Amino acid sequence: MLIQPVVLSGGSGTRLWPLSREKYPKQLLPLMGEDSLLQATLRRLEGLADADSAPPLVVCNEEYRFVVAEQLRLIGKPGRIVLEPVGRNTAPALTLAALAAQSGGGDPVLLVMPADHVVTQPAVFQQGVRHAARLAQEGAIVTFGITPDRPETGYGYIQGGATLDEVGARAISRFVEKPDLATAEGYLQAGDYLWNSGLFVLRASVWLKALALCRPDILAACEAAWKNGATDLSFLRVDAEAFGACPSDSIDYAVMERLAGPKVVAGLPAGVVVPLSAGWSDVGAWDALWQILPKDDDGNVVQGRTLMQDSCNTLALSSGRLLACVGVQGLVVVETPDAVLVADQRHTQDVKKIVDRLKRDGHTEGLLHRKVYRPWGWYDGVDGGERFQVKRIMVKPGGKLSLQMHHHRAEHWVVVRGTARVTKGDEVFLLSENQSTYIPLGVTHRLENPGQVDLEMIEVQSGSYLGEDDIVRFEDLYGR
Repeated sequence: MLIQPVVLSGGSGTRLWPLSREKYPKQLLPLMGEDSLLQATLRRLEGLADADSAPPLVVCNEEYRFVVAEQLRLIGKPGRIVLEPVGRNTAPALTLAALAAQSGGGDPVLLVMPADHVVTQPAVFQQGVRHAARLAQEGAIVTFGITPDRPETGYGYIQGGATLDEVGARAISRFVEKPDLATAEGYLQAGDYLWNSGLFVLRASVWLKALALCRPDILAACEAAWKNGATDLSFLRVDAEAFGACPSDSIDYAVMERLAGPKVVAGLPAGVVVPLSAGWSDVGAWDALWQILPKDDDGNVVQGRTLMQDSCNTLALSSGRLLACVGVQGLVVVETPDAVLVADQRHTQDVKKIVDRLKRDGHTEGLLHRKVYRPWGWYDGVDGGERFQVKRIMVKPGGKLSLQMHHHRAEHWVVVRGTARVTKGDEVFLLSENQSTYIPLGVTHRLENPGQVDLEMIEVQSGSYLGEDDIVRFEDLYGR
């Protein structure tokens, strides 16, 4: 039996602002160690035999494509990356993955995993995957239900029905929305309710047939988008117009809730829930991260340069500056170079409201970090003011920025480390450490790293407009 890992890497993780930003969401961040959540999701499968597990299939927004590809490369897990031109929720994303999985002529069992979840006991998770895969091979649509250990109001629940085997798989009785506290306490006492994990195991053909019964409009749009798609570098790019016309819906609403209960649709396969106790969390908000990270004797979770004085049960994360907490309890304090969050742990779900306000008022902190990743490396906007901006720039070995020009700004470049190949108008020349050049306004230019080490530079921009959209590209290695 071939298991095809499918990683859904959408979502913006707004409740984990300011670490998570719309243009660099939580699944790309190392919240639980050195690996990002995306990388940890793929490493979670390393206990499965290679013969049983295909290279991963990742579905992500095209804005993240180069970061996702680089993160897969860094952990030695190259796979196929399907690009969504716009977000349409998880049902269309899974449909694209199922079509991609069948493109080689097979019908693998899909292990569908969001990229932004945490599992602290991978061996237990793998055991559950093997069990679920056997049920899926026989035609069932399987989801994992997390055995609850508290009356959680931030998750949806699945009520289990009849027991189907000796391992504990159960028929799905019904899905219920996020409850209030009293209802959640009742679910915990009842014993037959599980947290809805958003993890699924099913054959590609079974999903497509189920979707044809429940949401033929989604299936038709995805099939058109897939049929008219193309390979772009190492990415599978679907037709933007066809996919843009696809309705937005989740896997649960489109199909899963119609497997049982009053919304049942005739002809659907059996819906099965497999109980799982593997240290799972969807890390949906800062209080969830505090719950799963190691704590000191006072219940504090600290990362980075932090000092705690007479404080308890607090999450304190510093990205660089010294963060000191005195006499506080039950708080979340998160420092980044351009924003600081202070929140009561009881209100971390409301962080999203801050992000909504930032976007509504036109503040970039809701969208971007000060440090912005590009396919060739990154830049960090370290300072700026009226008519000037200073950036640190890193270009990876072999990296090449587009051949471009600017209408409104000039640039001064100083090489701090490595070697730069500079195109300036008709000139092409090398700069080494401590050398510099000036790019006048309106002059065509390009920056490359021909060396074997990272190229590090300081760029000073000056002009009447310094926005990133003041770029006219003539050639671009990355197809932007």
